[in-house]
Amino acid sequence: MRVPVAAIDCGTNAIRLLIADVRADGSLDERVRLMRIVRLGEGVDRTGEFAPAALERTFAALGEYADVLGRHGVKRTRFVATSASRDVSNREAFVQGVHAHIGVVPEVITGTEEAALSFAGAVRGLPAGVVVAARPSSSSAHVLPRSQRVSTSGVCG
Repeated sequence: MRVPVAAIDCGTNAIRLLIADVRADGSLDERVRLMRIVRLGEGVDRTGEFAPAALERTFAALGEYADVLGRHGVKRTRFVATSASRDVSNREAFVQGVHAHIGVVPEVITGTEEAALSFAGAVRGLPAGVVVAARPSSSSAHVLPRSQRVSTSGVCG
């Protein structure tokens, strides 16, 4: 019997959940894929902090995700938080809320890691030689797969 694992990606506008079984060769058998628009980054550029309403929307989505994780018997979850979470003054309220709802501490990843993970997800299963340009909600990324170098280019407005 395979034990499912989960990944949660919390971005500036949306929070995504993937639950999958991992095969011996590293490939995935997807069980669940969900996305909720929570607008966590609403007002962050102006205020420098998460708005209470944005945190409430995010935690409501996490409550739903906690139920789904429980129904699928997930024991390992990786939660990554991206752009909006990097510089806010009230990040600790976010971290505590995530932990309270799903029992994990979110990893606030760098722009470089965000670009690398986005690229890996975008090209998974595609032929070699693919170039990807991404423009997430608050940053843009250009990934150069030949050199294995990942670069990000600041905030796009």
